[in-house]
Amino acid sequence: MSETVTARFDDAPLTAPAGASVAAALLASGRTSWRTTRTGRQRGLFCGIGVCFDCLVEIDGQTGQRACLVTLADGMDVRSHRGAGEAGAAGASGAGASGAGAHETGGAAVGGERS
Repeated sequence: MSETVTARFDDAPLTAPAGASVAAALLASGRTSWRTTRTGRQRGLFCGIGVCFDCLVEIDGQTGQRACLVTLADGMDVRSHRGAGEAGAAGASGAGASGAGAHETGGAAVGGERS
């Protein structure tokens, strides 16, 4: 199967094999980070299974989407995710509705207290 899909990432074409996740497409295109934390640190794919929230992007106007869990689709508009402080961010904690400010420690907390 050689079918490909084409989307846009920050207004640039993003093409990948059909069935690829947004994160896989971004990595295949040479991008290793696509989110900036509220403290200015770069983030991209970390766990790849939707647990760490490091790969957050905006997809078709919806912020806080995990790039590792969403399949890239034709015409999709994907945008870099900026840290807390933009629309939808909650208070001084920096954690939006998605829980995004929780992993701004470089991923060290991923194994933490989870059971």
